[in-house]
Amino acid sequence: MLTLGNLFVLLLIATAGAWLWHAHGLRERALELVRQHCARADVLLLDDNVALRRIALVPDARGRKRLARTYAFEFTVTGEQRHPGSITLFGRHLGRIELAPHPFDARAEAASEPPLEHPAARSAAKVISLSDWRRQHDQWNS
Repeated sequence: MLTLGNLFVLLLIATAGAWLWHAHGLRERALELVRQHCARADVLLLDDNVALRRIALVPDARGRKRLARTYAFEFTVTGEQRHPGSITLFGRHLGRIELAPHPFDARAEAASEPPLEHPAARSAAKVISLSDWRRQHDQWNS
């Protein structure tokens, strides 16, 4: 027969299981956000892993203290050195992602910049006179 004590223990175990399931889902969300951020920053996430560092009250963007989870991870730029990083989540919402100071690959930086525009290319752009523009847009004023 199910007593009140047994029911309490069963509910306690179910609550702990639900909390662990939820925590695993948040860890997976943090890992996905870190993967996306590392891809945009052109760095390599090492070990494809984030580790829970702490659960604490942290000020959000508005300065209010909220319960947040902070996960730690490591990344590399050159493949030779490990650099630490952290991600803060307020529930399922991203608080911030911080990467430690690291070197940049100068070749990749130069390749991502658009080439400088030649002054003659600017003169080839279509120029519309103000009187023509007014004539085209004057139909709405009448």
